Amino acid sequence: MAPTKHILIALVEDKPGVLNRMASLFRRRSFNIESIAVGRSEVPNISRTTIVVDGTTTSVEQVRKQLDKVVDVVRVVELSDEDTISRELALVKVKSSSTTRSEIMQIVDIFRANIVDVGSDSLTVEVTGDENKINSLLTLLQGFGIRELARTGRIAMTRGLLSPLQIEKDVQSTRTNKKKE
Repeated sequence: MAPTKHILIALVEDKPGVLNRMASLFRRRSFNIESIAVGRSEVPNISRTTIVVDGTTTSVEQVRKQLDKVVDVVRVVELSDEDTISRELALVKVKSSSTTRSEIMQIVDIFRANIVDVGSDSLTVEVTGDENKINSLLTLLQGFGIRELARTGRIAMTRGLLSPLQIEKDVQSTRTNKKKE
């Protein structure tokens, strides 16, 4: 079975060392984390972690189950591509001169990106979208010279009203049950 990209979402307690324990689990299993994004969730003291990894379905499922056993991990789910909305953010500093500035601005406009900073010899572009959109914009901007690039990595959630991670009561009871074990 060929490796494919998998998106894992983990709700974790907002405590020092949690991310290190999670990353160590992937390291021990020789998984390369393609991207990881962590931020606050809608539940107080709970952070949402989006991890994108390459692997076979079986091996990723094993890691997901082991990740679910980490004490500070409240819940872990794997998102399927068809029911997922995913986005990435990139900031790109591009070389520009008075002769190339308008051309860069036209390209940025086509991609519905924003210019967030203008320097005497550069423009900083902010773009949000799926990985393909960002890669396409970067390909076009490379001709002008990219001076600096920062990407967030993918964040994702399921479409529709219900989420496999939601419901605060479930999160609280899961946390209580893990501590008893």
